[in-house]
Order: sequence, then C-alpha cells, then structure tokens
Amino acid sequence: MLRLFLRFYNRFFHPEKAFAEKLRPLLGFTPSRLSIFKLAFSHKSNPSDKAYAIQNNERLEFLGDAVLGTIVAEYLFKKYPNGNEGFLTKMRSKIVKRSTLNQIGDQMGLDVLLQEYSSTRLSRSMLGNAVEALVGAVYIEKGYDGTTAFVVKKILRNYVNVQKLESYDDNYKSQLLEWCQKNGQTVSYKLVARYKFEKRDRFKVAVLVDNNKVATADDFNKKSAEQTASEKALYHLGILKKGDKKDKSENGIGKRKKFRGDYATT
Repeated sequence: MLRLFLRFYNRFFHPEKAFAEKLRPLLGFTPSRLSIFKLAFSHKSNPSDKAYAIQNNERLEFLGDAVLGTIVAEYLFKKYPNGNEGFLTKMRSKIVKRSTLNQIGDQMGLDVLLQEYSSTRLSRSMLGNAVEALVGAVYIEKGYDGTTAFVVKKILRNYVNVQKLESYDDNYKSQLLEWCQKNGQTVSYKLVARYKFEKRDRFKVAVLVDNNKVATADDFNKKSAEQTASEKALYHLGILKKGDKKDKSENGIGKRKKFRGDYATT
C-alpha cells in the first residue's frame, strides 16, 4: 500500500516529479524510490560529500550486471529448448557484453539522463554501465519477477534482434586468435599505458602477432581496448576488408535515428 502511495505521490506531487515523468516511458511505471533511480545515472566523477560507495552508480551496476546475466540466461534457455550449453553461452555473451549494452543504452536515450545527473563528459561505456545500473535499480524496486518483465519487454523485445545475433560475430580477439592458429603464428596483448582521462582510468593496449606490434587501441576498459586493437589488427593484416564492417543495425541491435555527437571516443 505504501509503495502504491509513493508512486502516486512521486508522479504528481514530488519536487522531482519531472524526473519521475521521464522514467515512466522508460520503465513502464513510476518508481516509489526516486533516489535509487537518480543514483543509477550518477557517475563516480560527480563531486559529493557522501561516502564514495553511495555517491555513484557503481554498486547498482554491480547488482544489475548479475541480475541481467541471470535473466538473459533464463530467457535464452526457454527460447532455445534445443540449444546446447556452448550456443547459449555465446548468445548470452553477445547480449550482455559491453559494446551491446552501450548500443542499447544509446537506443534507450540514457545519455539524456546521464548528462543531467553526471558532471563529466559522456563516453559510450557510460551508457552500458547505466543500463546495468538501471536494471539494478529496477531489481530493488520490483524484485526478480518484475525485473524479468522489464528486461524482456522493455529491453530485449525493443532493442535486441536475437535471430540476427545468432549469425553475427564481432569477437575480434577470437577471430584473430583463430587466424593466427591456422597460420602457425602467436598472438598476445601488452598493456602499453594506463593513465587518467577525465578522472577515470584509461588503458592503452597493443596487440602483437609473432611478437611484432600490429595495432594499438585506448579504452576505459582493458578488455574493450583489446577488442578494438584486435579489430584494427584484422584490417591491418588484410583479414577484414572495409566492406566487411556491417552497419550497427545489422548486428541485432537497433540503430538510433540520430546519434549524439557529444560522446567521448572509446
């Protein structure tokens, strides 16, 4: 009863009812605990006199990551009753990996809320983090069943084409490793530099084929940097051609009509 009253109050009378109104089309409901959802869009670079662990969305991101992985696994288990463990694992990875979540966050328009409640320049990786933090907030608000309904109806059905994902492969590390194994060559990765960029750790990684540096890439996430460096290496080695790179809308993730140009490059 109290939760229903709070949702009614938040929608019509709360001082931040404008925020609640922005959340309604995104979530499909008005939350009773607006502060949790506001925290989901608060980046760790924000100045605050609160304890570090409760001033940003990292804890919600941690929770959402675990919940999202479980929900997607259950969804795929039911959708593919004949799919083996290897297939289900790859499909789950394609959906919950950082690049996919970044695209989903862009599609959902989470950049608008991030810009409002974060005091740093946006990067694409922040979009995927916000998706996980939002799932974490929904889990606190609605529990597992309610979060499952949100993820399936509001995320998977709206922004993920699972059928197209079946045949899409953008695991460039795996492709490069497979090519090297076929051609009797070795591949390895080296952390070239780790530095601060806009108060965040950024990693520069080099990919080496037979101990020769082929390409480098920078990112806020080390694994993402390795993927980007591997992609560059595939083009440099002639394994991939320019025409091979498909439009983002062909990988099973919807394409936003107007891409915001104010993201930091990642």
